[in-house]
Amino acid sequence: DKEDLLDLYNAVNGTEYENADELEITTIEDVIYLSMKNDLSFMFGVVMNLYEHQSTWNENMPLRGFFYFSELYQQYLNRKNIKLTDEKKRVMVPFPKYVVFYNGTRDMPDRVEMKLSDCFLKPDREEGEPCLECKATVLNINAGRNNDMMRKCRRLSDYAYFIGQIRWKMDEGWSLEEATEISIKWCIDRGILADILTKYGTEVCRMILTEYDEQEEREYQRAEGRAEGRAEGDSLRLISQIQKKRAKAKPLSTIAEELEESEEVLRPLYELVTEHPDNTSEELLELWQKEKK
Repeated sequence: DKEDLLDLYNAVNGTEYENADELEITTIEDVIYLSMKNDLSFMFGVVMNLYEHQSTWNENMPLRGFFYFSELYQQYLNRKNIKLTDEKKRVMVPFPKYVVFYNGTRDMPDRVEMKLSDCFLKPDREEGEPCLECKATVLNINAGRNNDMMRKCRRLSDYAYFIGQIRWKMDEGWSLEEATEISIKWCIDRGILADILTKYGTEVCRMILTEYDEQEEREYQRAEGRAEGRAEGDSLRLISQIQKKRAKAKPLSTIAEELEESEEVLRPLYELVTEHPDNTSEELLELWQKEKK
């Protein structure tokens, strides 16, 4: 809603504009290749704004914003039929402003500035300043944070209160689904996001459950990756130890006793080392993984 968006813009920038018709929504549809959701881009005057919402902390926001702005500027030039091949005059483009609204559970300050240049690998020799930059201003919108901004934008403060209510109910022992349903009814009864929650309560509940499932899946994948990495490291150390002891002509029974492992567990690795005495431990690990597959 443009009226709500103008309130949010004024709250973020400390302005008092009143004509919402001056806003032009420029959100890119179906940005699948970036896996970006909850984005909103809009023009206001000569300012190109990109607003994003994050419920989990993401160190890559400046890089994502850089790609997004690149597409926005390309679309802007196309709409204006501006050609960069015209060398007679400088092409002027809108002023970029990138804001990320964060309401995750990590304890963060009210305001953080993230820079694309922090992502760049450092060259061995001094190269001066990088030629590219993209800054993201991250605003903490959890209940009780950025109070001045919250007071200027009712929608934003209501949203923060709604999410806070869900978390409070979960802390009391309710499941996420139960906490969300209870919080929706509680907020409607008190006029908090009442129009949205009355009309779209089911969709809001489904969205929150879906977001939570995606977060859990990401955490699971990270945990699986760490476990797989540890298992690979353990196997590599075991192969290396067997190689050293096999080089001293020690039999499997002795190696198993010294490594405090059963002969049954070590036998496949022992046979692999025996069959490929000239291979490195890394090469043997690769062979071992292929055999297991």
